[in-house]
Amino acid sequence: MVNLDDAIVARLESHGETFEILLDPTVMDILKQGKTVDLAEYMAVEEVFKNSNKGTRPAEDKIKEVFGTDNISEIAKKIIEKGEIQITTEQRKEMLDAKRQRVITYIAANAINPQTKLPHPHVRIELALEEAKFHVDPFKPFDKEIEEAMKLLRPLLPIRFEKSKVAIKLKGEDYGRCFDDLVHYGVVEREEWTSDGQWIGLMELPAGLVPEMTEKLKNRTKGTASVKLIN
Repeated sequence: MVNLDDAIVARLESHGETFEILLDPTVMDILKQGKTVDLAEYMAVEEVFKNSNKGTRPAEDKIKEVFGTDNISEIAKKIIEKGEIQITTEQRKEMLDAKRQRVITYIAANAINPQTKLPHPHVRIELALEEAKFHVDPFKPFDKEIEEAMKLLRPLLPIRFEKSKVAIKLKGEDYGRCFDDLVHYGVVEREEWTSDGQWIGLMELPAGLVPEMTEKLKNRTKGTASVKLIN
């Protein structure tokens, strides 16, 4: 539950009354991605206010009249859909900075330089987006932000999203300690155990993550893991 000082106000004016709720600002990006959430979990206080600054509340019968329910999650949903969101300058800056870093991190992990088949460093993408004057919107869907960022990057960098397939071989005793890393980075499409107790798997994952995963597996296995790029 978000701290009151960090919450944003969602406000709806209807039937001559004002209805306000206090929300964790991160929920707005989640909603814009089309995800379904229990809004009560993102409220600073599970209450509907008439004036959140003063702590005053509208009459219960007025809430029921306007929203047709006393379910706080349903009420919050209607206020967000039909009302307006208010955020402070500082909150907006923090949201923009955090979202911008998410965009850069996503592109660095999922895109490669098609000329070298290697990912672009995080800082290179960040500098190119600065040069392209890329600006994020705190309430714009994340996938749309990625589309816009890639559109601006392509004239500046050789870049594209690409999946890679890799063949991995692990000693039997290393498989358990590496399992979480395998499922974190991609999808194991095929796997088998050899007669001498080694695990062999074919994985698909974002091309930009291959070097990172390879290094992680090498560290986990003290250099014995084998990772071979298929395509």
